[in-house]
Amino acid sequence: HVQLVESGGGSVQTGGSLRLSCAVSVYTDRDYCAAWFRQVPGKERERIASSDRYGSTSYADSVKGRFTISKDNAKHTLYLQMNRLKPEDTAMFYCAADELSCPASWEYFAYRGQGTQVTVS
Repeated sequence: HVQLVESGGGSVQTGGSLRLSCAVSVYTDRDYCAAWFRQVPGKERERIASSDRYGSTSYADSVKGRFTISKDNAKHTLYLQMNRLKPEDTAMFYCAADELSCPASWEYFAYRGQGTQVTVS
């Protein structure tokens, strides 16, 4: 799988904000589905936000109202704006993209990143 590249992770205090970025250079001339996943040790990787080919977004209940997914097609970049962060948001965050579908499971995305750590204390 071609790797996407995440950035923007780090440490932040409870209630703070971070914006994650993901370079999606594999799709420069077409619409695609993109998603953010997160994983904590011992748990499955969960999809927390997605933006399909038509721009429709969806969020896990745990982040709804606090996180916003967006695409900048001109910059070929996917973002995740995270506000009002909580300690339970601490995790490794991953981005994924796929031209054909918008799957719920990480393993079905054609292109995937290697993750960026977010720590909230």
